[in-house]
Amino acid sequence: MAEAAMESFEELLKESLGESDSIEGTVLRGTVLTADGDHILVDVGLKSEGRVPKKEFGRAGEGELRVGDTVDVYVERYEDRDGLIVLSRDKARREEAWNELEKAFADSQRVRGAIYGRVKGGFTVDLNGAMAFLPGSQVDIRPVRDITPLLGQPEVFQILKMDRSRGNIVVSRRAVLEETRAEERAKLMQTLEEGMILDGVVKNVTDYGAFVDLGGVDGLLHVTDISWKRVNHPTDALSIGQTVKVQVIRFNRETQRISLGMKQLEADPWEGVDLKYPKNAKFAGRVTNITDYGAFVELEPGVEGLVHVSEMSWTKKNIHPGKIVSTSQEVEVMILDVDPDKRRISLGLKQCLGNPWVDFKESHPIGTEVEGEIKNITEFGLFVGLPGEIDGMVHLSDLDWTLSGDEAVKDYQKGQVVRAKVLDVDVDKERISLGIKQLGDDPLASASGDVRKGQVVTCVVSQVTDGGLEVTVNDVLPGFIRKAELARDRAEQRPERFAVGEKVDAKVTNVDSKTRKLSLSIKAREVAEEKQAMAEFGSTDSGASLGDILGASLKQAMEKKAAEADKDEG
Repeated sequence: MAEAAMESFEELLKESLGESDSIEGTVLRGTVLTADGDHILVDVGLKSEGRVPKKEFGRAGEGELRVGDTVDVYVERYEDRDGLIVLSRDKARREEAWNELEKAFADSQRVRGAIYGRVKGGFTVDLNGAMAFLPGSQVDIRPVRDITPLLGQPEVFQILKMDRSRGNIVVSRRAVLEETRAEERAKLMQTLEEGMILDGVVKNVTDYGAFVDLGGVDGLLHVTDISWKRVNHPTDALSIGQTVKVQVIRFNRETQRISLGMKQLEADPWEGVDLKYPKNAKFAGRVTNITDYGAFVELEPGVEGLVHVSEMSWTKKNIHPGKIVSTSQEVEVMILDVDPDKRRISLGLKQCLGNPWVDFKESHPIGTEVEGEIKNITEFGLFVGLPGEIDGMVHLSDLDWTLSGDEAVKDYQKGQVVRAKVLDVDVDKERISLGIKQLGDDPLASASGDVRKGQVVTCVVSQVTDGGLEVTVNDVLPGFIRKAELARDRAEQRPERFAVGEKVDAKVTNVDSKTRKLSLSIKAREVAEEKQAMAEFGSTDSGASLGDILGASLKQAMEKKAAEADKDEG
């Protein structure tokens, strides 16, 4: 009996243990017996009821449980110390999820889940109870700086890899987006036409523009098509991730290149620009850009004109525009020319300021005396600083009445203050002629007032040259007697016959008012005297010889001079 009882107990123990080993780690369907308290009792058809923490049902997102409801639970332990079966709803859900995920992975189907946490290298995803890993590179097509908006939101994923034994699942959201993007791209490319207006997202910004994602396809928004007004760099108007409205301005189906524009959605400010900005009118503007050749001035958003460096200042020549104006400076400009076809407006800055040459001419009529500092000395003369930051020039010929320009200029030096008289003002050529010698009277004017052509004058030899004699008349007037004019007889035409300081009588043959120099001739005087003697004393036909006539004439002249000398002595 005892042996039979022992055998029966052993069989029951083995049966019980075997049942325990086969049940633990499996999912069973049970019926809710009680739904009160922190644990829920579930009948899974075994010797004892099982209990499940109530919080596991709330975490599953299930509704409120009632007695009699059926649920799937996972058997963790056959019996605990209280003789109850330990069950888990979370693990049951996980087992269910794994079964569904393995099927989806085998069929390359997408699965749904939610990103709920961040881990090293990526994020954790809840796939209806199964935990998966989402690498950071698989979150989106583009790098995502802030993932907060995606947390807890239902998303679609593609399973890249899974290993149930290790509990490892790797998913990708990017693969789903790329597939969707390819579908949208194909659809967009079929319907895309020039002139279409689309919404896009700025994907990348470069020096020459920005690439805009139109939903599966990228288009280039060139910097010149961002706005009608000047955009120095695309980052001044756009930022990555910004949503923009663009228009397709060019589309090549073969290369699938798309050119986009934003300014085309706005009114063209150049329409009727020639009527808005007539020539010679003055407007206020803002300096937007400065170059070596001038400065660009914005008259209104999208309309700019160029002030060439030559139109920036009346007096500052060969100077960089940046030394006259600065970026963002408000200036007044004059419209010089408008070309709507080429979208060009020529502006003038100096025209809005007083022309210093006009102002000088109005305030300093010809003959006015001025005072200024010698700014420069050149081979032409002196440049003298005048009011209005302009210069006037004293030519070498206007330095002195008697000295040559080369000699007179030696008396002046840079920085010296001089007085001069205004001789002429040429506004168009921006020239002012000054004279220093004109401040005084011409000493030669009175001396040359009585000297006329044909008159015989007494000269004083100042220099003997091979070509003739340099002489002075009335002590100041310069004159010259050429070698051929030194005597009537060729044998006497020798300059060396004369000495410096010697007085000679000569006839004035020419008066050059420009050079203020006389041309004289002894020969002409002798011929004239011969003719006069012939007229007074007879001709050769009367029996008198030429020697007799000349001798009589000479005797008469000597007697006349002697009488004049006696008269002077008396």
